[in-house]
Amino acid sequence: MPGIPHRVPVPLEHRVDLGDRGRCRVWEWPGPVGAPTVVLLHGVALDAETNWFPVCPTLSTQFRVITFDLRGHGQGGLPTTGTWRIEDCADDAAAVVHALATGPVIPVGYSMGGMVAQELWHRHPTLVAGLVLCATARNVAGTPGEMFLSMGMPWAIGAAKWVPLLSAIGSDSLAGPLLDASMDGPARAAALRHMRRTSLWVALEAMHAVSRFTSHRWIGTVDVPTGVLVTRHDRIVDPRRQGKLAASIPHSKVVEIAGDHGVFLADPTAFGHALLEVCSAAAQPPSTGSTSAA
Repeated sequence: MPGIPHRVPVPLEHRVDLGDRGRCRVWEWPGPVGAPTVVLLHGVALDAETNWFPVCPTLSTQFRVITFDLRGHGQGGLPTTGTWRIEDCADDAAAVVHALATGPVIPVGYSMGGMVAQELWHRHPTLVAGLVLCATARNVAGTPGEMFLSMGMPWAIGAAKWVPLLSAIGSDSLAGPLLDASMDGPARAAALRHMRRTSLWVALEAMHAVSRFTSHRWIGTVDVPTGVLVTRHDRIVDPRRQGKLAASIPHSKVVEIAGDHGVFLADPTAFGHALLEVCSAAAQPPSTGSTSAA
């Protein structure tokens, strides 16, 4: 696969028909026979290849791995019609699970994808066997500054959608500066190329949806094994918010990694090992669990 400069095995690729929702491209690493299935859900302005491909070979040593581009993102995702909503992405993921007949899966969400994963459990609990939440939170709009920014989002979205000069701009112009400063040149350039596939207005709509999302009223009722990966030096999702999410979920397994919000690109090896640990915890039968750090 072109793009991200890491040597990874080429996955199987499916074109999946989701009925009225459209068709999407799904990538799969089969993993061991009978292994649990994880469904990887990427962050805002990213795509499956950027967020997940470097760690998929590590995960596939123990899991069947499935991933796809969320609606409006990348090149293989479903088209965006109307308002971009996290709930629609959760329903898309449920449709993929049904189409592939995988049975209950472990949704693994990064940042915005973590909110999609939470919503997938909330809307389709029979499809979820476990839950993994990475660099994410119950909500990200609690401070006055965050609420003010959310209120201004519709104006920015309208401009990005209808002003000709802005409508042709990709999301790299918005999200690119958020990449870790420690990333090397080739990795940064590849990530920016991938971000350019997603339009600026889609990224803004997705960010607006993130600012409106909250699970604080129901996240404590999660009844499946859950792993939470905390990015300890995160500039985008406050690690304290990540910790509050973990504390809200009974018996969640917590693994910390010394990285910023872009650690999946800056240090894919460390991220892959930490991700494997939390996925393994989410694949275990429900128990009293424990909290640990790595």
